[in-house]
Amino acid sequence: MRSSSLLTGVLRGYTALLFVFVFAPIAFSVIFSFNSARFPTIPLESFTLHWYETIWADPDVWQALRNSVVVSLCTSVLATALGFATAYTDYRYNFRFKSAYLALVLLPPTIPLIIMALAMLAWFSKIGASGELWSIIIAHTVLAAPFAMAITRLRLNQMDKDLESAAWNLGASEWRAMREVIIPFCKPAIISAAFLTAAVSFDEFAIAWFVSGLNKTVPVLILEIVQGNIDPQVNAIGTFVFLVSITLVIAAQVFFSIRQSKVSL
Repeated sequence: MRSSSLLTGVLRGYTALLFVFVFAPIAFSVIFSFNSARFPTIPLESFTLHWYETIWADPDVWQALRNSVVVSLCTSVLATALGFATAYTDYRYNFRFKSAYLALVLLPPTIPLIIMALAMLAWFSKIGASGELWSIIIAHTVLAAPFAMAITRLRLNQMDKDLESAAWNLGASEWRAMREVIIPFCKPAIISAAFLTAAVSFDEFAIAWFVSGLNKTVPVLILEIVQGNIDPQVNAIGTFVFLVSITLVIAAQVFFSIRQSKVSL
């Protein structure tokens, strides 16, 4: 009992330290975004909203935000659709080289982002599409689709494979069975995948920086600002990006968990 309690305490302490290590820099960035001093130093000076007012009045920030919203929404739709199609293919069909097919599908997240960004830049440059907004959408879709596939496949694992066959035996076509059996069952996972892929796209900067050209997204704008000088606006913009990303991730998790609990009941 003592060894078990000790192990539990150690694991909890390790988890707590891990959360502190990950979130402490983010917390300080949020705090400094309300600090009147230009440099992030302690002790803090007076409370201010000046840096938020500055980015609110900056047209470049608004243009970057519009680009990020368009890219993340389009990426979410395309990546979720591709992820669902891939997950259903894995769930329903057996075919030659299926293992190689799945390995190829799940490969993008395992590739270092800088390598993937360079490859995307070379490919888009070759076809004359570098610097286009839709180039970022395609690149982010390639990166995010495996996440949607994994979530949807996890949901399909909980489904009785005979349900679809029963629908066919009762006269439903394959498309009707898909529309009235598969998609409704996978709806929680599809929505969760949409939230998660939107978060992945909205927060990604390495690939976007290489292929965006003049169509900057918010993370690319942040990167360009910090390369020039120390600017407290970065803390304000970064706080906004973090809030959007964490909200999308939490919404995906909460929605999926709620739907899962309803199914289990």
